[in-house]
Amino acid sequence: MRVWRAHPPEQRHCTKGVLRWVLVWISVCFLVFTVGPPSRWRLKEGLSTQSSCPPCDCYCSSAEFPLDPLDCGKHDPVMNEEMNKDLLTMLSEELSLQKIVANETLEHTKRLVMDARKTFSHYQKEAEKCNIGMETCEEARERAEAELIEERRLTALWENRAREYGWNDRTQ
Repeated sequence: MRVWRAHPPEQRHCTKGVLRWVLVWISVCFLVFTVGPPSRWRLKEGLSTQSSCPPCDCYCSSAEFPLDPLDCGKHDPVMNEEMNKDLLTMLSEELSLQKIVANETLEHTKRLVMDARKTFSHYQKEAEKCNIGMETCEEARERAEAELIEERRLTALWENRAREYGWNDRTQ
């Protein structure tokens, strides 16, 4: 009895070799993809931080000032004033700035709270209207139900009187 196989034994060895070759290439590509881009990103970050540095705004000519870039801003009166402030002055300025930001945040929060209260009030009024409408409908339903019961009672009474006088219901 002969067993039928999809591929002869020689082709199966060839298929295994191709499979190994494909797996090796996939592994290499995965390794390059995993290791390669981060190193290029770091390289790009290094270049971008160097190139994105804003140029110095002081226009120092080499005739007036030394070529040292650290000395460039020393002759600017505004820069000198900022650099010569003592710690207490800088801390008080920082505190005043934080106070301004805190006050603005507080005002913004107060506005948001007022808006939330207005919205809550609006929805509360709408809910009250809805509840009043539901109560009115419920009262009307109860009245209609009571009237229907009374009407049925009267109908039964009149039918009984009619039967007493000889009326015969032929629809039954």
